[in-house]
Amino acid sequence: QGADPCRPGSAVTAETESCDVVVTEQREETLVEGDGGPALLSLVEETDALPAAPTLLDLGSVSALAQGAQDSTEAFDEEYDPWEPFNEKMFEFNRRLDRYVLKPVARGYMFVMPEPWQVLIANGFDNINFVPRLVNSLLQGKWGGAGRELGRFLINSTAGIGGLFDPAKDFWGISKSREDFGQTLGVWGSGPGPYLVLPFMEPLTVRDGVGKLVDAFLDPLSYVLPFFYDRLAMKIGDVVNERALNYELFQGFEESVIDMYSAVRHGYLQRRQQLIKE
Repeated sequence: QGADPCRPGSAVTAETESCDVVVTEQREETLVEGDGGPALLSLVEETDALPAAPTLLDLGSVSALAQGAQDSTEAFDEEYDPWEPFNEKMFEFNRRLDRYVLKPVARGYMFVMPEPWQVLIANGFDNINFVPRLVNSLLQGKWGGAGRELGRFLINSTAGIGGLFDPAKDFWGISKSREDFGQTLGVWGSGPGPYLVLPFMEPLTVRDGVGKLVDAFLDPLSYVLPFFYDRLAMKIGDVVNERALNYELFQGFEESVIDMYSAVRHGYLQRRQQLIKE
């Protein structure tokens, strides 16, 4: 039996281009339109196992959609999208950028960087970015979450060799929080504002855009690496590593959804609403 050309790590050939085509006839029973339905539930466990990191594209929204499909069955009817024509163009731009640039780079990266090393790198980035989660836990009055973040950082920075390993979770069951300043604004009563898609960024709302700016000032790398190009190189490395870890998840998502723009929008907004209510 021949090797599967769609398997991550396979050589890039003309045959692999067929992996980018959304299969409709063979998977008709699993397709959904416009939301995170049952077809995405199989992706949830894998999504939760992956380390969360900021991305240039919409990997975070794919994870949010899969998680939102599992966590909530309530209808979400507050999808305020007055800039939809612009957003759809930007979304398609980001999809093409992912397909023709980021995905091939991630595929090559997977040849030279085994998955266990990818996980170590992701853990390191995640450990560095504990400050925004800690501060926002405090701002939201989530003292337990703040304590977990501080404990995780101390344990993983020492026993985890600078955060490359995650003994806090593996041995003590201390999971990280998910707080950011966009959620903090929501907890304080700020509405989400219009949905927005910008090039090279994951989808967001105006409120979450403001939150990302504030969180950027809390990022320790902004002070350790004062030069823009150094931070940009670290960001690109983080994105490529995260794309490689999410390779199969993203592939399954593309093959399971007809209207990806509406699905990602629905999943993202639904998940953000749920996180604020937690």
